Amino acid sequence: MRRTPLTSKPLALASLAFAFLIAACGATGALAASPRKGAPQSAGKKPAGTKLSLAASGAPYATRADAMAFADEVAQRQGLDREWVRSIIGGARFLPNVPRLMLPAQGGAPKNWRVYRGRFIDPVRIAAGVRFWRDNAAALARAEREFGVPAEIIVGIIGVETIYGRNMGSFRVIDALATLSFDFPDAHPRAAQRVAFFRGELESFLSTESRTAEDPFAPLGSYAGAMGMPQFMPSSIAKYAVDYDGNGRIDLVGSPTDVIGSVANYFKAFGWEPGRPAIFPVSFDEARLNKPVLLAPDILPTFSADSFGAAGAVLPPAVRQYDGLLALIELQNGYDAATYVAGTKNFYVITRYNWSAYYAMSVLELGEEVKAAMRAD
Repeated sequence: MRRTPLTSKPLALASLAFAFLIAACGATGALAASPRKGAPQSAGKKPAGTKLSLAASGAPYATRADAMAFADEVAQRQGLDREWVRSIIGGARFLPNVPRLMLPAQGGAPKNWRVYRGRFIDPVRIAAGVRFWRDNAAALARAEREFGVPAEIIVGIIGVETIYGRNMGSFRVIDALATLSFDFPDAHPRAAQRVAFFRGELESFLSTESRTAEDPFAPLGSYAGAMGMPQFMPSSIAKYAVDYDGNGRIDLVGSPTDVIGSVANYFKAFGWEPGRPAIFPVSFDEARLNKPVLLAPDILPTFSADSFGAAGAVLPPAVRQYDGLLALIELQNGYDAATYVAGTKNFYVITRYNWSAYYAMSVLELGEEVKAAMRAD
């Protein structure tokens, strides 16, 4: 499976997954808290009034001293032609609506798993998943065999991200990455870290594009710069994307086989454990329950089955001897009682794609719904 640059074929439509994550869970976007980081860079300081002028005119970043200084740094670090890097970053344009999309949701209603679930698990997406699975059954079976990642997990990811390629993004990737590298909102509580993340992604994008004969202004994606059916960021493409159909190039837009292999490779790289479940049902022994202790690690598996039970979390009898670590996953339902499951390492691995328990549960449940619909036909 040779790693080659992503094809620069244009994508279509704006990504829905980012907007849904923000609206339903107060997240900052699918990659704002994701592990897909590039090399950190300093935030840099912009001249006074620069944001205003760019917002008003959509001027290219060639007018920005900080952007051009970063271009020079990238060229030196990556061994790239300085004028080429300057021309690409300089030709990127500020996207005035993108910075506000990165800000956390302000107050409002509490998180609601049922509402969130309904946005990703519906008849249209399930039917599209059935078609995708049938059309790509051989590649899914091969990926499950070679990487150990179940077909329903791969199908769930691609369905939640882009409805199997229907909504892959309509923003020029270079514009999105430049905007978030040089005009990330200062009001964000983790602005410095996010600037470093997006500058790393911009550098990774340029490094990859420099090795192709394609137009670096052509790739389209989400407003955060994620691309293709699986919505990989540039650094994820460089690290995890594979030429799974063996045609000599990676195409995450037009090759479902490459997409399937790349998603499976991503999960394997983050430690997916073949044959192990992602969640278990859980109930509570109120006499022993210490929910603050159980919830303190959040989604990180921390408890043995014994320590889990000692804190009042009751597993089904068949899995009380589970030998892996567990986390108590809380899914709020607005003002109603929350939903709880026990998450294993595989649940945690799903959250490496998107740092959200709600997202991971949507992937699991969409995959299971598609699988059930396949069996019912």
